[in-house]
Amino acid sequence: MNNKLIVPPKFNTRQVVRFLGGVGTILYYQPDSYTWKYAVEMAKGPEPEMGRIGPETTILLHEEDIQGMN
Repeated sequence: MNNKLIVPPKFNTRQVVRFLGGVGTILYYQPDSYTWKYAVEMAKGPEPEMGRIGPETTILLHEEDIQGMN
C-alpha cells in the first residue's frame, strides 16, 4: 500500500489568489488525490447593463494551479 502524506494546504479560505485566467477568492478547500482542491470564486467584473442574474462563477482548482497574491 502506498502511504503518501498530504502536506498542509498553502492557501486559506477568503484568501485572494491568482490562476491562469483570472483572480479569485478561496471559498473552501478539501483533500483530493494527495493534494488540495480549492473552490475559487472568480472576481466580479463590472456590472452589466441588465444587472446580475445569479452568483459569479466558482471554479475548482488544484493547488498546483494557484498562485498567492503578493
